[in-house]
Amino acid sequence: MKSSAKIIFISVLSLAVIAVGITPFVMPKNAGACGVGAQGGESYTPQRRYPAGELARRPSLTQEQASEIVSRHVKRLNPDLKLGRINDAGSYFEAEIISKENEVIQLMGVDKESGRLMLIN
Repeated sequence: MKSSAKIIFISVLSLAVIAVGITPFVMPKNAGACGVGAQGGESYTPQRRYPAGELARRPSLTQEQASEIVSRHVKRLNPDLKLGRINDAGSYFEAEIISKENEVIQLMGVDKESGRLMLIN
């Protein structure tokens, strides 16, 4: 009787160890479950807060929206800097970053379709 109880106990314990060990391989992972364009993926733009699929249905950025994106970015990185002129450069807006002495220290671009920021110079 003791040997059969021992065999049953070892069998149940073995099945439990196998079930726990295989769980990570059969359960969906959070990153994989989100699909293409999930937050943090290559098509996610935090400025617009929408993945690429949604951008196709949204209108292009206006100059005011681009100004808001750049000013938030500059204010977060260095509150001493301010936003200068914004020019339309075709597929993106070109924004001047100005120092306290009113000199242009950086040109940044804001893509009209995605809202992504890019350094121009």
